[in-house]
Amino acid sequence: MKNKTSFPPREGVAQPSRCPDNSAFKQQRLPAWKPQLTIASVLSSFFLTGAFCLTVGVCLVLSANSVREVQIDYSDKCSDCTKLRENSSNWNKECHCSANFTLKEDILGDVFMYYGLQNFYQNHRRYMISRSDAQLLGRNVNMLQCDIFLFVMLTIRMTVFDSQMLLIVFPADTIELFYNRNSSVIQVPLLKTGNSWWTDKNVKFRNPESYNLSSAFAGTARPPYWQKPAYLLDEEDERNNGYVNDDFIIWMRVSAFATFRNLYRRLRRVRHFAQGLPAGNYTFRISYNFPVSKFKGRKHVILSTVVWSGGSNPFLGIAYLVSGTAAALAGFVITGIHLKLRKKKTYFQK
Repeated sequence: MKNKTSFPPREGVAQPSRCPDNSAFKQQRLPAWKPQLTIASVLSSFFLTGAFCLTVGVCLVLSANSVREVQIDYSDKCSDCTKLRENSSNWNKECHCSANFTLKEDILGDVFMYYGLQNFYQNHRRYMISRSDAQLLGRNVNMLQCDIFLFVMLTIRMTVFDSQMLLIVFPADTIELFYNRNSSVIQVPLLKTGNSWWTDKNVKFRNPESYNLSSAFAGTARPPYWQKPAYLLDEEDERNNGYVNDDFIIWMRVSAFATFRNLYRRLRRVRHFAQGLPAGNYTFRISYNFPVSKFKGRKHVILSTVVWSGGSNPFLGIAYLVSGTAAALAGFVITGIHLKLRKKKTYFQK
């Protein structure tokens, strides 16, 4: 292979210069701050960082511990409904159960109701690929892309590892709360709208454009374990149906862990519950929709208050405490090393 021949530059022709422009930026003459790392500045930064993290951590832990929370596991109390639901031929039958509990002290302020699931892998790959964002925006989608069922509406699938089968589940059980006051039973007023974010109903989720929502879902099959069609999820509020239903939207927020909780209802503070939930006997009445025993799951209902830092989750406070402690210990170690070296240096100078 022949080498390329390099020709000398032609005389009288100016060659372009490859030197950067003679500017302060390109010649690196801009003024710059170069910190002088003295022992005083290093130690002060470590101790100040440690003090700040420890202060914030203590505040967060105390705030999380001040949250009032009641958690009720109703998995065993609804065992009859679980057995009924395990038979696939009974998927369209309703089943109700109840769970009693007692509040020894008043829960004052805003009270939030959550439903919790344990050992439910919502972030599983086969679960995730059944989601269609185009469908959730109300667009016509070629449902031949679905690998299990041909529904015009979005189907939610859950992998059951023990039996290697797929189930289609309803976003959540239907839960009502009753207060046993003296000899009367009072239904606790709960808000089922306003629990989702503004971006959910205005950006991520939209119903198909149609003069009637039922006509938009005409000819579609109702998935197993769904007690109502998508356009009748909320018979009291027609604006809370279809893909913009609050319960459906909150369910579609995929959890990163197998144990999680989702917001279900908020207490409506009126009449007997203007100050919160008074102490006394309560009953959860549950319309059981899908079983969890196949994958060894558990179901919970949680009543909780919130504070300025959020709910009952001390993780962030503990993280600040650990970081502050590590910074403070590093500062003490550096101080000890500095004093030891300074003492040795003074000895040799003498």
